[in-house]
This record gives sequence, structure tokens and C-alpha cells, in this order.
Amino acid sequence: MILQIKQAIRSPIQSLLANKVRSFLTILGIVIGVSAVVVIMAVGAGAQSLILGQIESLGSDLVGVLPGNSGDGAPASAMGIVVTTLTYDDLLAIKNKNNAPNIKEATAYVKGFSSVSWGSNSYDTNISGTTASYLDVEGGEVEFGRFFTEAEEKSTSKIVVLGSTVAKEVFGQSDPIGKKVKIKKRTFEVIGVMKERGTVAFQNYDDQVFIPIVTMQKTVEGIDHITMMRMKISHEDNTEIAIEEVKATLREEHGIKDTTGTEDDFTVRGAAQALDIITTITDSLKFFLAAMAAISLIVGGIGIMNIMLISVNERTREIGLRKAVGANNRHILIQFLLESIVLTILGGLFGLVAGTLFSFLVAVVANALGYDWTFHVSLFSIILSVTVSMLIGLIFGIVPAKKASQLEPIEALRYE
Repeated sequence: MILQIKQAIRSPIQSLLANKVRSFLTILGIVIGVSAVVVIMAVGAGAQSLILGQIESLGSDLVGVLPGNSGDGAPASAMGIVVTTLTYDDLLAIKNKNNAPNIKEATAYVKGFSSVSWGSNSYDTNISGTTASYLDVEGGEVEFGRFFTEAEEKSTSKIVVLGSTVAKEVFGQSDPIGKKVKIKKRTFEVIGVMKERGTVAFQNYDDQVFIPIVTMQKTVEGIDHITMMRMKISHEDNTEIAIEEVKATLREEHGIKDTTGTEDDFTVRGAAQALDIITTITDSLKFFLAAMAAISLIVGGIGIMNIMLISVNERTREIGLRKAVGANNRHILIQFLLESIVLTILGGLFGLVAGTLFSFLVAVVANALGYDWTFHVSLFSIILSVTVSMLIGLIFGIVPAKKASQLEPIEALRYE
């Protein structure tokens, strides 16, 4: 029995080795397909860990408020849609301890983009109109000078705090404190420079400038709405209570009587909810791309079927001879099925190795660039690759194998 199994395996391998170039070209489609699936799964896992890690670095005690009701999906503002349902007065209402006692501190933003110029020097950067409580919510430190006060936040004071990168690009080695810069043709006095912080949650905290939110609204942008709010809660265990307090406050401010959330013109989410949504989105994207890559496996399977059909035609006399000396239909069927399966398994193994090496290279490059990238080839992707390879070999090998097994010995021996 063991000898028969060894012979059954040795025979298809010998047949494949007899046509090395053709065998290699045949399995190439499987190699590409399997490696693509492995790479997408591994790179997807690495990218997902990077995104989630960046968001987690902000802390689990934060709650965000965005304009518009996005339900359980991505917020409209993430799609580039401008929604104007949040105001500065909404922030003041939330900061009132009578309305939201579990909110420790809150800040708001009006985002923009402009050049900051001083003399002949100019630098394009992000402009953040925000509140005096920004540092209490977002963290960070002022290295030189100071941040603006609550009184300055509520006025139209033309003052600005520079991120460390902006200060270097605009002023070089000069001391920027007290200097005048121009933002959108308006003159602002520099009162502070932030300490270098780097990129957190894909936001470069050093490449932006901060001005009082009311000044940003009235003087720079000419609007009366805000882009978003972010708040720090008293304790992360109180996240759900704090979210409900914020929702109730905003509904009262906006005159919304429905408490089910269907009529809300805002979206309130905690850090954990944001992580769950992003995980769901990235998982869906990862598996969708893997499914698209798997289409190439079907193409590779068709290529194997074509080559095996050609092989049957080329070896018709051999099949007739084997049947003449006692081989039955089942023996011939198994032989050609094994050849097809061996081809695809080899392609799957080579593809697994190639995909793993490429994924590792991506991880090395990403970490060298400063990203916290995790190299991870899941057991699922390994099992999937090998299993799919075997199934493709089995499915696409059935037609040629069946054709070979049904050849009549006499007709096969006469075949030229």
C-alpha cells in the first residue's frame, strides 16, 4: 500500500520534471495569486495595527463630536462634506458642569489651510482655530512664550501660536515671539511656539498654527460654525454616561425633542466606538482586496486546466499503453489529478514564501520610515493559501483527468 502511494506521488512529479519550463510557467499564475492574497492580508493587518495604534495613542478618555448624523457609518466630514450644524455656543453649553458633569474639559476647532509669511519667508501650513483649553484636552506644551487665554479666545484678538516646524520654516534661527506674521492677508502677533511633538493619530502637531477660535470664525473664515469638538472625560469608565450627557445637551441646544438619535444633526463617539468602526472598515477593505486578488487564482486554475488538457493529448499513447498493461480508469484519473494538485500545491507554497518575504520587506521599510508597523502573516492566510491551491488543482484537474481516464486503449495506441 505504501509503495503504491509513493509510486502515485512519484509518477506525477517525474512527469512535471520532464517539462520544467512549462511546469514553471503553469504554476506562475498560482504563485502570483497566492502571494497577492498573503501580501494583502499581511499588509492589511500591518496597516490596521498602525491606524488603531495611532488612534489609541490619543487616549481612551476622549469623546469627539462631529457635525451631521452619520449613524454607525463614517462621518460626512470624513468624505469632504461640509456640515454646519455645530457652533461655538454648543461648546460653551457642554463645558457647563450643570449640563455635562462628566466632561472634564472640552475644546473646539475650525480648520483651514493658508500660508504664514514673515518678511520674504513664507510657509504653507494648517490653521487651527481653537480654544484656550486645547492643551488640557490634546496635550502638548508651549516651549517659548505662551498659549492664548480664555478672554482672548472669545475676542477677535489677532494672535497666533506656531507649531515647532512652522517656526523653524518661517523664522529660522530668529526669535519669533512678538514678531508679526501674515495669515490670509491679515497680521497676527506671535505669542508662543509649541514644543516639538511629532505625528499622533496621523496628525502632525508641529506643522500647524493655532489662533483663537472666534478670530478664526469672524476674521479669517467669515463663518459661524465649527468643524468639530473634542472633550476629555473625568474617567474612561464614565464614557457612556458622558456621551449621553453631551447628546442631551446638544439636543436641547438644537431644539431636538426626539431622544432616539434619528433626528440628531451631530455625531458623538468615544474612542472605543471609533476604534470599533475603523476596525470594521479596515477588515472589510482587507478581505475585499484579498478576494479581488484571489481572482488571479481562478485565472491560474484555468491555465492549469489548459496545460493538463494539452498534456493528455501529448501522452495519449502513454495512456493507451498503461491501460493495455492493466491500468484502469481510476488509476489514470488519479494520476492526472495528482499532477494537477502537485502543480497547484507547489505554486501555493512558492506563493506563500514570496508573499511572506515581500510582506516582511514592507514591514522593514515602514518601520525604517518611523511607522509602528507590525509584521504579521496569519495562520488563516497560510491555511487559506494551501487549501485554495489544493482545491484549484482538484477542480480544474477533473476535466483533463476524466478525459484521460475515458480514453479507449486501442484508440489511444493508434493515436499519432
